[in-house]
Amino acid sequence: MNGWKNDKRWSDRFIPEIKSVLAQHLISESPIEEDQEHNTDLIVLTLRPYRVACRIRRHEYYQNYKNEFTIRAGRPSGCKTELQKIIEGWGDYFFYGFSDQVEKNLLSYFLGDLKVFRIWFNRRICMNKGNVPGKSKNNKDNSSYFMAFDKDDLPNDFLITCKIQ
Repeated sequence: MNGWKNDKRWSDRFIPEIKSVLAQHLISESPIEEDQEHNTDLIVLTLRPYRVACRIRRHEYYQNYKNEFTIRAGRPSGCKTELQKIIEGWGDYFFYGFSDQVEKNLLSYFLGDLKVFRIWFNRRICMNKGNVPGKSKNNKDNSSYFMAFDKDDLPNDFLITCKIQ
């Protein structure tokens, strides 16, 4: 099994917990009139699809990198990466977290607004004369590289929610 499939299988174990966190922000209690007249207890705030990119890192990285998040920015193959897709306008939210030591639950996470990220990213490129913000970091096996961003560098409205340990 290739690296991507292994990584996907590992990170997918956190999908139920991620869905639970997202429900707190995408589903709300309905007004009493909705319950009384339309049999509605919960309401999804919109019918349009929301696209959520998810990235979970292993616990071993938490201590040194708990305030940063990484987005894949390049592959030797030249295939489109997460950063390119985000900048093109794909994705509404970004869920990023770290696993606990036993890799069963999320130790820490945040939900970020990708619209805010895109605006910040493009403004930084303009302010820095074409230089892309963030720090470039190679994957251990050189199969790709990432851009690392410090959460504190982004506008306050980027973070929708976060759990920090």
